[in-house]
Amino acid sequence: MKPQSLRRAASAFLAAASLVIGAAASGHAAAGPEPAATQRQDATRRQAAAEPVLRDLAAAKGIYYGTAVTASKLNGTYGTITGEQFDSITPGNEMKWGSVEATRGSFTWSGADAVVDFAEAHAQQVRGHTLVWHSQLPGWVSNGTWTADTLRTVMTDHIATEAGRYQGRIDHWDVVNEPFNEDGTRRQSVFQTAIGDSYIADALRAARAADPAAKLYVNDYNVEGVNAKSTALYNLVKSLKEQGVPIDGVGLQAHLILGQVPSTLQANIQRFADLGVDVAITELDIRMTVPPTTAQLAQQKAEYKAVTAACVAVARCEGVTVWGFTDSDSWIPDVFTGYGAATPYDENFQPKPAYYGIAEALGWVDDGTPEPVGACAVAYAVQSQWNTGFTAQVTVRNTSTTAVNGWQLAWTWPAGQSVTQAWNATVTQSGSAVTATNASYNAAIAPGAAITFGFNGSWSGGNTAPTAFTLNGTACTT
Repeated sequence: MKPQSLRRAASAFLAAASLVIGAAASGHAAAGPEPAATQRQDATRRQAAAEPVLRDLAAAKGIYYGTAVTASKLNGTYGTITGEQFDSITPGNEMKWGSVEATRGSFTWSGADAVVDFAEAHAQQVRGHTLVWHSQLPGWVSNGTWTADTLRTVMTDHIATEAGRYQGRIDHWDVVNEPFNEDGTRRQSVFQTAIGDSYIADALRAARAADPAAKLYVNDYNVEGVNAKSTALYNLVKSLKEQGVPIDGVGLQAHLILGQVPSTLQANIQRFADLGVDVAITELDIRMTVPPTTAQLAQQKAEYKAVTAACVAVARCEGVTVWGFTDSDSWIPDVFTGYGAATPYDENFQPKPAYYGIAEALGWVDDGTPEPVGACAVAYAVQSQWNTGFTAQVTVRNTSTTAVNGWQLAWTWPAGQSVTQAWNATVTQSGSAVTATNASYNAAIAPGAAITFGFNGSWSGGNTAPTAFTLNGTACTT
C-alpha cells in the first residue's frame, strides 16, 4: 500500500473513532486530548444539530478541511464554527512579514500565537502563511538597498526566527508565495531582483533547517488548471527536486470566479502529485456578482463540490482550505467591486448551499432537512373572522443576502387556535405547535424576496396572533 493510502486508511479509522468519542480526528498529533466531558458535549451538540461536520467528513476521506482565520475574531460564533467545522486553520495575515517584523529585528507574535494556541486547543493543524512574499512586506525590506548576499541573510534570518519560533507546531508552511507572473515568467519581487532565481531554494533550505518536521510548500494563484503559469510552477518544482532542494508540496490558491472553475483542475493536481510532491487547495473561494440569485448559489454549490471532489480523487492531495468560511470575513468585496458571497457561510454565520456541496463531495448524504437561513421577517394577518373560524395570510420575507432553498416556518398558537385547511404550503399541527412547509413551486426564496401562504383555522375564546416565528430554525422579526 502506498504511504498516502496508509495515511488515508488511518485517517478514516480515526474519523470513525471520533464519531464515537466526539473528538475530531486529524492526521497529526494534537497538543493533548480534550477533556472527556468536552468531547461528549461536542458529540451531543453535533448530533442535535443534524448538520454535516466538515472536519469529520474530511478525515474519513483522508484529507483535512480548513479555513483561513482572523485571530481577533476567534471567539463567539466565529470561534465556535471554526473549532467545530474545520481541522486546519491558516492565519490570514498574522504570520506575514509585515505583521511580525515591521521593524527590523523587532518581532510581534501576539496574533500568530493566538492562532496557533487556538488550533492546539481544538486539535487542528496549522498552515503557516507566509514566510517570503512580495506583498505585505515592511518598508525596510521592500524599499531597502540590497546586494544578493545582504538580502539573502535578511530573508534567511527572518525565516529562521519565525519558523524556528513555531518549530514542531506548524504542519505546512507556505514558504514562498506567488513567485510567478501570469505568463510563467518570474515575478520581479525584491527577492527575485536582488538575489535572483536561487532565492526560492534558499528560502526552502532555511525553512527546513528551522523546522525539519514541517511540510514546505510553494503557493500561487491562477495555477489551478493547466496553463502557462502552472506549467512554470511545475517546472520549478521538478527542478528543485532534481537539485535536492527540500520541497514537499505545492499550494493551488483557487480564488475562483463563478462559472470559471478550470476543467483541468484534477488533471493538474495529478501531474504535480506525479512529481512526488503533495498538493493542497490553499485559499479557496468562489466569488459572484452580488446580490446573489438562487441560480448563482446553486451553481456555487456545484463548484465547491467539484473542487473538493477533485482533491479527494487524487491520493496526494492533502486537503482544502477555504479563504475565510463566512462572507463577513471575506476579502473579496474590498478588492473586487460588485463581487462577493464567495464563502460557504453567509454574513450571519448561516451555511449556504456551498457548505452542503462541500459536505456532499466528502460523502455526506442530504436527508432532505431544509437548510438554515440567515435572516427573515414574517407578516401575519387575519383577513376575515367569524363565530368559530378565520382566514389568515402569512408572508415570509428573506432579509438575508443568501437564498433560501427549502423552508419550514414554525410558530406556537397563543390561544388554542387550530389550522383546518391551507394553501401554498403544507401545514401540520401538534398541540399548539404549528409547522408550515414549502410547496414544490415556492421552495426557493431569493434574497429580498417573499412568499405568501394562507390557511383557514378555528378558534374559541380568542384569536390572538402568534408573536414569534422561526424559519428553518432561525428566529424571524415580525
